[in-house]
Amino acid sequence: MRVTIIGAGGFRTPLTYRALLAARERLGMSEVVLLDSDPARVATIEAVLAGIDSEMGVSLPRRVAVDLDEAVRGAGFVLCAIRVGGLEGRIVDESVPLAHGVLGQETVGPGGIAFALRTLGPMRGIAEAIARHAPDAWLVNFTNPAGMITEALMPVLGERVVGICDSPDHLVREVAAAIGSPPAELAVDYAGLNHLGWVVAARRAGRDLLPGLLADDARVARLPAAGLFGVARLRELGAVPNEYLVYFEHPDRAVAGFKREGATRGQALAAAQDAFYAAGPEPGRDAARTWRRAVHARNRSYMREARTSETEEPLEDEDEQPAGGYEAAALAVMEALAGAEQQVLILNVRNRGAVRFLDRDAVVEVPAVVGPAGVRPLAAGELPPAARDLVLRVKEVERLTIRAAVEGSRALALEAIAHHPLVPSAAVAERILGDYLARDPALAALMLRRS
Repeated sequence: MRVTIIGAGGFRTPLTYRALLAARERLGMSEVVLLDSDPARVATIEAVLAGIDSEMGVSLPRRVAVDLDEAVRGAGFVLCAIRVGGLEGRIVDESVPLAHGVLGQETVGPGGIAFALRTLGPMRGIAEAIARHAPDAWLVNFTNPAGMITEALMPVLGERVVGICDSPDHLVREVAAAIGSPPAELAVDYAGLNHLGWVVAARRAGRDLLPGLLADDARVARLPAAGLFGVARLRELGAVPNEYLVYFEHPDRAVAGFKREGATRGQALAAAQDAFYAAGPEPGRDAARTWRRAVHARNRSYMREARTSETEEPLEDEDEQPAGGYEAAALAVMEALAGAEQQVLILNVRNRGAVRFLDRDAVVEVPAVVGPAGVRPLAAGELPPAARDLVLRVKEVERLTIRAAVEGSRALALEAIAHHPLVPSAAVAERILGDYLARDPALAALMLRRS
């Protein structure tokens, strides 16, 4: 089996490669093909992969492709994590709304809309290349905004594209730890959209343990969500929100946090990652160690702007493997689809009735049975009324954004931004879009296709 990684110069590629390396015999892997728009970045990551080979004492045949068609031809799986516009684009996405007092975040709010508008066209090109040259392949999409991108690609690939995010799995593990149960022993109902989901039930032997967890002062306090949202809010919901809901419930806290940090998340990452890539490839294991140090620093700053605690994360040993998540979820999907035992995984998939208040073609983030026959979403449980309203509104924003990208319509882009729950008025939306078009030439060119 050939696996292609698109966006292979990215920071997460070594995590993915290490997971593939560990599963090489189970998957019957023959080759890993790497593709990236930046040859220098992929050369640096190639050095890290060589260091991982040296550390683990095994390797996978791999090569760097020169173009998209070559990269996907004959692949069994295509793993895709691209950032159109690079971190420079992310900085614009995040800083423009902040200048107008609106949350600036990669996937939430206007930043997510701008990111999607810039990304949907190139991602559709990737999907079309897969349809031509590897029609039996599965596209495992890490590219954000993951749910919106996945929905936009289904007209090209049908249900052979699934969206991956590690935050639901982290949330399930946190709920299981607070309950005092191994995650594998729980059947969890999770419902919503990418970065907009809730655990609404956690059953063991048919009994829902979530109400008891929320009622227990000591155990509910163990949940990281209790620190983000407050215990009273969790009890009011009767559910445990995904951490990204903090941006909807406490946007002022996040805006103040970015101001306190003196930089957006994109600006902080650019400062660290630019230094890593500028140093160029290192020999052998040194490259892997340098990469781990950079990833540990990146992980310590994750969502710091939204948290109330000022506690610094402990420093990790440079030989400690970085915490990941995406790569484990991707590997689980690949193994189940390739013929291993069926698994229930939380994925971004076509709804097909799993979330009853959304249409069947909407892409939702829900538990799904994954196996050789494909991916089948499960009934996801009932959301609280306020959560249903929020999901409906954000899904409408997603679909307006997809239409704006496909049609090159400034009017639809403006409507998407104005309709977002975090944007206070059409006038603010107009100013935000105007600044995006002034600062992002690629986005301006897209919107010039139709007024």
